[in-house]
Amino acid sequence: MSAPRSPEDSQLELARAHSAVRRAGYALLPGEAFSYLLHLRPLEWPIMIGHTALGFLLAVGFTPLKSWTGWPTLLLALFVWVVCLNGGTLAINSAFDRDVGDVGYLDSPPPVPGGLAWFSVGLMALGLLLAFRLPSGFVAAYATCVMLSLAYSVPPLRLKAVAGADWIINMVGFGTLTPYAGWAATGRPLSTAAFWILLGFIPLFASLYPLTQLYQLDEDRERGDRTLAIAIGVRASLAVALVAALLAFAAFARAGIMAAIPMRGSVALTVALVAWLAVLVPWWRLEPTRSMAQRKRGMYQALTAWAVTDVAILVAFAP
Repeated sequence: MSAPRSPEDSQLELARAHSAVRRAGYALLPGEAFSYLLHLRPLEWPIMIGHTALGFLLAVGFTPLKSWTGWPTLLLALFVWVVCLNGGTLAINSAFDRDVGDVGYLDSPPPVPGGLAWFSVGLMALGLLLAFRLPSGFVAAYATCVMLSLAYSVPPLRLKAVAGADWIINMVGFGTLTPYAGWAATGRPLSTAAFWILLGFIPLFASLYPLTQLYQLDEDRERGDRTLAIAIGVRASLAVALVAALLAFAAFARAGIMAAIPMRGSVALTVALVAWLAVLVPWWRLEPTRSMAQRKRGMYQALTAWAVTDVAILVAFAP
């Protein structure tokens, strides 16, 4: 008789069979190497690249990229912030959550490799060393986010399990410090209009974050985590998301008035607001009938609205 299969073996088999890309990745990379890569959640990198580059382009525009003079700084900032910081943050979160079900940008996650936590810390430390090649504002933002990441995921603090604290950390880290890091990489002082733009991304992520939790309620409850969505409930989470999105666009409008943006900028911001309302209003109205799979689709629709917003901000404000 063959030995009984462990839950980890079954989870790994599902992870490998998830797609042709997964099968090829596990065939090419030895041992658990591809599992390490998956836990960095590279499918989220395009969103992070866009949100970080947003700050850079708001500061200097597209001209330095057309002349190739801005690419070395931008690429270094993106590698440090997206791969080392964001990838390390998500991996260390996986190391302690040990999710079996789908999580953001990682369906059918593989079992957590034994060294994932230390690998994540090492990756974030590498990023900190590289950050010192960039201006001091970038270094300060990076170091702040490393501390927030560890406080968010690692016991005994593990603030992701504390309703409200999980929300605030993500509002600050992803919402505003990410585009600020792109701006800070240029070494330019922050303009008043840019301040209001970055301020607006705090409530915008306050809108997005509860949506990332609504399809993971069962696993979070099983772990004993008291997330924001669990603490206030699904309908209240959606109401908070709607109000926060409106506050975000009020801040963007304030920035637009201060910068005297052209009509195309006002139209772009209106399109982005409509994209958010198109996700949130029907979801709030129909929530009692929505399945976990529908909530998951709604979260990815909100991420699409986020990407539309980044583009709209560039149309409105980039020099």
